[in-house]
Amino acid sequence: MDRIIIENLKVFAHHGVYQEENEKGQNFYLSATLETNTRNAGTLDDLDLSTNYGEVCTFLHRYVTEHTYKLIETVAEKTAEAVLLRFPLIRQITLEVRKPEAPIALPFESVSVQITRGWRRAYLSCGSNMGDKKAHLDGAVEALRADERCRVLEISDWIVTKPYGGVEQDDFLNGAIMLETLYTPKMLLEKLHEIEQSHGRERKVHWGPRTLDLDILLYEDCIMSTEELTIPHVDMHNRWFVLKPLVQIAPYERHPLSGRTIAQMYETVAGEEEEYPASGQDEGHRMRG
Repeated sequence: MDRIIIENLKVFAHHGVYQEENEKGQNFYLSATLETNTRNAGTLDDLDLSTNYGEVCTFLHRYVTEHTYKLIETVAEKTAEAVLLRFPLIRQITLEVRKPEAPIALPFESVSVQITRGWRRAYLSCGSNMGDKKAHLDGAVEALRADERCRVLEISDWIVTKPYGGVEQDDFLNGAIMLETLYTPKMLLEKLHEIEQSHGRERKVHWGPRTLDLDILLYEDCIMSTEELTIPHVDMHNRWFVLKPLVQIAPYERHPLSGRTIAQMYETVAGEEEEYPASGQDEGHRMRG
């Protein structure tokens, strides 16, 4: 990834824990490394194909001036996200906020906070076997599209499958979603739970019927395991009804633990399919975000 670098942009603003800092203000210095693709702009000598660093500087200055926060950690966090939302070609930003006039009663040059934030690729599985199943899945996609911190890139067909786990219940409609997000895995999980709840999801029976089920399958090369969340999804490689829609939109994506592609994992379990006709609901559904 190419980089555009801005060093020590001077901004007079009002950030600090103490009231005097908020009232009188002080100088801050911002340095930013913007990760983006400059090849097309550089080859064609066309600014419209690049991110205008002058506009970024103006935006940084205005944002840090117009807002007031206690912590420079918050200044960095909020400003980095604002830049990523404002400039679509920037994939990642490393932002340093330096405070040379901090209220420290000792000799020092400056204190600073540096963070790196960016868009992250994630893959979700979605399923429903209660009510208007297609409406629930379509509603989940629209809820993600409506969130500025998510970019829906591609959606698989919706496919009809038999229930998994031995609980007597109606057939499922399943699919997969590719998106980019500014959310951390935990924050994304909370967002998915919020969407599920808006569709009346109740977690009463393990592997039981549900209006809407949204799971994080992959999040970049992230490997994590907590009580709330395991990435990669712990059983995705064994579930053909997860892999069949996923292979449509990400056949060459690799499982970060096994190294196998989605296509290779699907080939292993494809013989277990028990798919039913989808009454036309999956015809022509697959699309880009």
